[in-house]
Amino acid sequence: MENLISLAKRRGFIFPGSDIYGGLANTWDYGPYGVELKNNLKRLWWKTFIQDREDMYGVDAGILMNPRVWEASGHVAGFNDAMIDCKKCKTRHRADHLIEEATGKNTEGKTIKEMDEIIKKNKIKCPKCGVQNFTKTRKFNLLFKTFIGPVEEEADTVFLRGETAQGIFVNFKNVLDSMHPKLPFGIGQIGKSFRNEITPGNFIFRTLEFEQLEIEYFINPKKWETEFTNWQKAMDRWIKNLGIDKKNVRVREHDKKELAHYSKKTIDFEYKFPFGWKELYGLAYRGDFDLSAHQKASAKSLEYFDLDGGKKFIPHVIEPSFGLDRTVLVILLDAYKEENVKGETRVVLKLDKKIAPVKVAILPLAKKEGLDKLAKAITDDLKESMTAMYDESGSIGKRYRRQDEIGTPYCLTVDFDSLTDKSVTVRDRDTMKQKRIKIEELKKYLEENL
Repeated sequence: MENLISLAKRRGFIFPGSDIYGGLANTWDYGPYGVELKNNLKRLWWKTFIQDREDMYGVDAGILMNPRVWEASGHVAGFNDAMIDCKKCKTRHRADHLIEEATGKNTEGKTIKEMDEIIKKNKIKCPKCGVQNFTKTRKFNLLFKTFIGPVEEEADTVFLRGETAQGIFVNFKNVLDSMHPKLPFGIGQIGKSFRNEITPGNFIFRTLEFEQLEIEYFINPKKWETEFTNWQKAMDRWIKNLGIDKKNVRVREHDKKELAHYSKKTIDFEYKFPFGWKELYGLAYRGDFDLSAHQKASAKSLEYFDLDGGKKFIPHVIEPSFGLDRTVLVILLDAYKEENVKGETRVVLKLDKKIAPVKVAILPLAKKEGLDKLAKAITDDLKESMTAMYDESGSIGKRYRRQDEIGTPYCLTVDFDSLTDKSVTVRDRDTMKQKRIKIEELKKYLEENL
């Protein structure tokens, strides 16, 4: 994990937030290659789950919404974490995380009092100072609060959204009235969410602001089991499509104590992180809880009229939820390799080619007039159809290693023979094998292999 964090900063993937000011805990900024990787993932997700399906519609709801939305959804009253402070070193922790890390046991469904008793019984100590001297556990709300207008008055309070799902639910009627879809159909969106939670660190696994790829799929409740299975298979295909090693992924179904009161079934796709098996994605059957709550609070009908059955009813919902930042972390962890090459360690990101930030790097063998001109012309030509970069800094060996760490699938070396034979040497990232390709055949060769 430390090696990956170092690589991510050194090669321009992910930087600590507000770095020159000493940072801000649990905030991170994406650098030039990190943002390319994120954008590639978002484009692939949008195409896979929205554009390529006839039963899906996209929205982009606002981060700020009427505060009644969060009251109706239960977030204002019930969106809480259990917080505990160390009296000695003054650090703040999530009580459930302390218990899970110390005992390996899940705390879903445990009350504040029960968590306090578990901490005392197991003599759990502060992970920072090693002393057991905690305050009592207490609840705190995860919604970030802010104000509209120049005066901070309670009447002007709004919240940064704690999830993207509610923006979909409040737009259900708008999509229904404008697009006239037939059940089953889904609404998806990509967007930032914010949670004022105490996080254990672990790089970008859990942060104060994060990006979600979320779908609410509206169904007839009679068919919920079939639709749930279909979405589980779709999510499984997505994981395979990203090139993630299946041995590092498992599915865990929530037991009855973990389930939300409105859910009949929830599963997590878990990944084997360096800090243990943790949730990567979630799939939940939410029933009609959300639409019913918003219909009651808004006094607007959110019913669907079934033409075949001739009846109105509130659709039920299957919710596939994907975390973008966790996806980036998993992809980097899965792709990071250290290999011994002729007695030296080669660090390489074996990213799936379709999501790699840079698809091809063009390297002139030397900074000589003629070579650089030809290399730049090849770069400009390839940029029309793929992400290509020109790289002339350092020895050819150092440039290969730099591109390996970026995860670039192919490097093209333009040498002095290229000026006469109109060919370049193409090096494969994963095998390091090289072959000579005519410049006029380059684009076709790369498009077939990327």
